[in-house]
Amino acid sequence: MSINKVILVGNVGKDPEIRHLDNNVSVANFPLATSETYTNKNGERITNTEWHNVVAWRGLAEVCEKYVQKGKQLYIEGKIRTRSYEQDGTKKYMTEIFADTLQMLGRKDDFQNDSAPDRSSATVNEPNGNNGSFDNSPGETEEDDLPF
Repeated sequence: MSINKVILVGNVGKDPEIRHLDNNVSVANFPLATSETYTNKNGERITNTEWHNVVAWRGLAEVCEKYVQKGKQLYIEGKIRTRSYEQDGTKKYMTEIFADTLQMLGRKDDFQNDSAPDRSSATVNEPNGNNGSFDNSPGETEEDDLPF
């Protein structure tokens, strides 16, 4: 058995780039920054920031297009994928996070616009490549319906 799952909480580095492919399939790409702060042995506060390339398809991409903006805080669940390409005769590699779940975090005002959901966070799941939809119970899916 193997598992490929990543969970990130971070801030959007720039507005999502949205592309509309054939058959009305949308894809969104944006960088997400996660930071870790610690104090070294000299008493200095050190912050390390890691940048992640996030890819969202179909329904999640449409949500990104409407609500996600630079600076907003997001919770992302997904899978790590690495791909290669050639540039100027050199093979390059890119690691991406393919988002399965996206939750907008922060204050209600942070994501409020004319059509935004009226709550402090909204969850969108992209199970099995189907179109995502707003989940009325953030963080829970049908599989989580346990009697205890």
